[in-house]
Amino acid sequence: MTSRILVIALNTYREAVRARLLIGVFGLALATCFYAVVVGAFSLHNEVRVVADLGAASLSLYGVLIAVVLGSTSLYRELEHKTVFPILSRPIRRWEYLVGKYLGTMLTVTVFVATDTAAILGTLALEAGQSTSKVVAPFVAMLGVLGIAVARARYRRVFVAIPWSVMFAVVMWSVASPALEDRQLVVAGALLSISEVAIVAALATLFASFSSPFLTATFTAGVFAIGRSSDMLAHIPKKMFGEAVALGFAGIARVVPNLHVYVPPRPLLLGQVAGQPVWRYVGFAAVHAAFYVTALLVGGSLAFRKRDFS
Repeated sequence: MTSRILVIALNTYREAVRARLLIGVFGLALATCFYAVVVGAFSLHNEVRVVADLGAASLSLYGVLIAVVLGSTSLYRELEHKTVFPILSRPIRRWEYLVGKYLGTMLTVTVFVATDTAAILGTLALEAGQSTSKVVAPFVAMLGVLGIAVARARYRRVFVAIPWSVMFAVVMWSVASPALEDRQLVVAGALLSISEVAIVAALATLFASFSSPFLTATFTAGVFAIGRSSDMLAHIPKKMFGEAVALGFAGIARVVPNLHVYVPPRPLLLGQVAGQPVWRYVGFAAVHAAFYVTALLVGGSLAFRKRDFS
């Protein structure tokens, strides 16, 4: 069972990496790093904070965008090209196929977030006063490692980026040591972004199991918007909107995943909130995400099991 899911996940990742959309979003992420530097230059000695805040926000935004697009189109593409039929004719269950597609999407997003995190940490190191040579040298060395690995792995070169992206982020974490607190904010934000994207990708997988790409993207984006606003919806003033409307919004806020959990205030990510250690908060957020992901994938598997392909 595990091997079948893994094969589907790796094949989904390979198809996603070759898509031009992912390259375009990564280019946009690098442009955001440059934009953060420009904006920081106009701040009053808050360059490091601007880079960290904009970088952490961009990780969440671009990660969700990739999850929505891949989750909406990956399964439909298989159905449109009819490549799903020979796959499901083999000894593989439909839920295994669906979970494999989801894990492939998450693997793609994780590689993107790790690589983008490394770029943000490198920019953060420069803004924090780290010498240019200490930033450029590891950066060039990691690119060299990637080039050598790609050249040696002819038939599996697309998978080289999986361990390399994580190693790249770890190296740049070390380089960004002058910005001790802000690098913690960026890394904690990256982990929270992955947890949030896990829920969004599971939502897209659920909707894709029974609807078209357009409806999948629309429904997923709508639930994402509601989830980010769930705290506000749960406290709609009854005097202004009426008791029935307030209770209705409160009910929606309880059912929809509270995605506001994954964008906590800056002091919490810096570890400045008493009694709320940042890494414990990140762990609880990951457990919260795992609960919703499991429930959504179970629902998607049941819907996909009953779907008629004729």
